[in-house]
Amino acid sequence: MADNHAVVVAGRRIQAVVPFDELDSSIGRIDLTGRLLAPGFLDLQVNGGGGQLFSNSPDTDTLRLICRAHRKSGTAALLPTLISGNVKAMQTAIAAVHSAMESQIPGVVGIHLEGPYISVHRRGIHQERHILPIETDALDLMSSLTVGTTLVTLAPECAPLGAIARLVGSNTLVAIGHSDATYEQALAALEEGACGFTHLFNGMAPLQSRHPGCLGAGLNDERSWIGIIADGHHVHPANLRIALSTKPKGKVILVSDATAAAQCEISEFAWNGQTIYVKDGLCVLADGTLAGSTTTLLDAVSYLVKQLDLPLEEALRMASTYPAIAIGRSDEFGYIRRGNAANLVLLDEALDVVETWVDGIRYTFFEKNGCSDDEQKI
Repeated sequence: MADNHAVVVAGRRIQAVVPFDELDSSIGRIDLTGRLLAPGFLDLQVNGGGGQLFSNSPDTDTLRLICRAHRKSGTAALLPTLISGNVKAMQTAIAAVHSAMESQIPGVVGIHLEGPYISVHRRGIHQERHILPIETDALDLMSSLTVGTTLVTLAPECAPLGAIARLVGSNTLVAIGHSDATYEQALAALEEGACGFTHLFNGMAPLQSRHPGCLGAGLNDERSWIGIIADGHHVHPANLRIALSTKPKGKVILVSDATAAAQCEISEFAWNGQTIYVKDGLCVLADGTLAGSTTTLLDAVSYLVKQLDLPLEEALRMASTYPAIAIGRSDEFGYIRRGNAANLVLLDEALDVVETWVDGIRYTFFEKNGCSDDEQKI
């Protein structure tokens, strides 16, 4: 942390970070009154927010609303996430993200395709009828977004030899998730180029004495990152501590796995003919199966600080710097330094968001009401 410094913003970028006494007197100033300015959060797994689910309505209007909802909690950039669907759904979602980025909808920086190339046995809420085998056309489709970042979650045991390498060779990031792979299969996927694990502890077999599986591979491998949903429901705090103490610093990142219920006061919502119920911060099917979260990255940061006594600086890095490094975009996001995007979040002493900057545009929020807080662009 740096005290008594100023961040100079020009257009969409940070121009400089300088001590107050070196700041050019001709530059206009915004007094943050001693509050904390941090890098804007980067969420790699956002299914929805503000009452909308991307998989239900994969279009630019939905993306604009989801980004707006998460912006209120300091998330300045995100990967809208498509839950396993058919090929047409994937094509539509990819086209929507491309259009959103071309028209510069603030906050959209790529796409996360979570399935449909996953394990039937570890599918969670992903519907079995949508789980598909990986074929050549599928590899081409998954790599077809020509802007931003594409992250694909797949199960290594469902991927033909060379499929992961081909995706990686096409500038597509691959994460292991919703998988029943053995430890050896997971390591082979990492050798082929997979770089991370989607919501570790969830959507995979538990750690066993003679069968470490994906979970053991994720904890033991020093190269890969692991995504964690730190909401007090998806992962026991003891397991969070184990992950944080086992993985090298910088390899544990926060993801929200947020659904339509994030930043929205609703008791249920529909997805693919199913009703997902929302109660006490939980999203579940009628049988109790976890179905995403209501959390935001701000909630996750607060949980780590207040429940696990993690230093605030490290929790903030897990929501911004480490995700940026994980997807190879730390030259744009995750840091307050010259040349990076002017993505910033201003926090008060209670760790509530006061303002969020996205690409140099300043947003402030007021009057919480139902599924959306009114925001003002300054």
